[in-house]
Amino acid sequence: MRKRVVITGLGCVSPVGNNVNDTWQALLAGKSGAAPITAFDASAHKTKFAAEVKGFDAAALFGTRDARKMDRFAQLATAATLEAIAQSGLIIDDSNRDRVGILIGSGIGGILTLIEQYEVMRQRGPDRVSPFLIPMMISDSAAGNLAIRVGARGPNMSLATACASGTNALGEAAEMIRRGAADVMIAGASEAGISAIAMAGMNVMTALSTRNEDPRKASRPFDKNRDGFVMGEGAGILILESLEYAQARGAKILCEFTGYGTTDDAHHISAPAEDGAGAANSMRLALKDSGLRLEEIGYINAHGTSTPMNDKSETSAIKTVFGGQAYKIPVSSTKSMTGHLLGASGALEAVVGCMVLIDHVLPPTINYETPDPNCDLDYVPNQSRKANPLHIMSNSFGFGGHNATLILSRFNQ
Repeated sequence: MRKRVVITGLGCVSPVGNNVNDTWQALLAGKSGAAPITAFDASAHKTKFAAEVKGFDAAALFGTRDARKMDRFAQLATAATLEAIAQSGLIIDDSNRDRVGILIGSGIGGILTLIEQYEVMRQRGPDRVSPFLIPMMISDSAAGNLAIRVGARGPNMSLATACASGTNALGEAAEMIRRGAADVMIAGASEAGISAIAMAGMNVMTALSTRNEDPRKASRPFDKNRDGFVMGEGAGILILESLEYAQARGAKILCEFTGYGTTDDAHHISAPAEDGAGAANSMRLALKDSGLRLEEIGYINAHGTSTPMNDKSETSAIKTVFGGQAYKIPVSSTKSMTGHLLGASGALEAVVGCMVLIDHVLPPTINYETPDPNCDLDYVPNQSRKANPLHIMSNSFGFGGHNATLILSRFNQ
């Protein structure tokens, strides 16, 4: 029999809070993290706002020397990881370090370092480029730096499936524990790509909202008047353990990781299949993996990007999988508040899913004002809602046609 996987620690840095509690309380209050961009001069851009992490001081957290050797995405991952480890009570030492692994996803890795050092080379010459450019830029640098910091010598890798990276990272980490490759996995994702070139690229694809007059109302998943997503940044990290290991060390179990499915649309590099067939299959696989019935899913944290195509496609996929039951399941998109954290979105939303199970309350989809006949489910509009789901589903979809779904459950002995 495969090992059961439980979650013992949560950590995050998000556009609405620099830890789990602050983020969770902001989400329940319907607070948006969108605001005019401060990272660069966006005056020439069609979209002049984003959901930036605010007040994050890596030098204060890690010391100036260590902070300077990490790209921002690795800094965010490190902060979230230290929070998650602290909550879990996990001590990594010679007795277990070979059985503790790390899997950190990221869609684009150290793009900010690459941009910065390209400018150094252009203005001052190739000999003035930082010797840390390559170690900071590569997408596995968060996982590698974390291993050094916490002393974990088990499986260590990064994963990139665009905006599905965080969910895939958690799913694959759980599979490592299930097959006995590790007792503990520090898993999740981080992204810090709010830059002039990334915003420009998304704008020419018409992927971003251009609601510059009121950024807080720009992300409006499933609303008829949605016009694109809001770029975000941040990190989400979970501590996954085999049930046996967690119980043996007396850890407090927050919830259980019960299902994982992943597929590809094989349809288009950036647009989802209109009928959501690949997404539907990912959800079916996660349900099969969990052994749960359709009616046992009590909440879905949707990918819900606020783009015309995604929200329609995801709604169709949910109805394909759940049939009439789809209308009885609350579905919300926390991207309405956090913006779209790209590769880190699924990891942050898994943290949210755990908090739903712990606190018995559903975060809302804010800015839901005008119903779309193509999006006709219960999207928990504008206000959080008390509920008592025993099992929740979380979806992530990414450029390249990647689909990933996980299911988390209230822990039951």
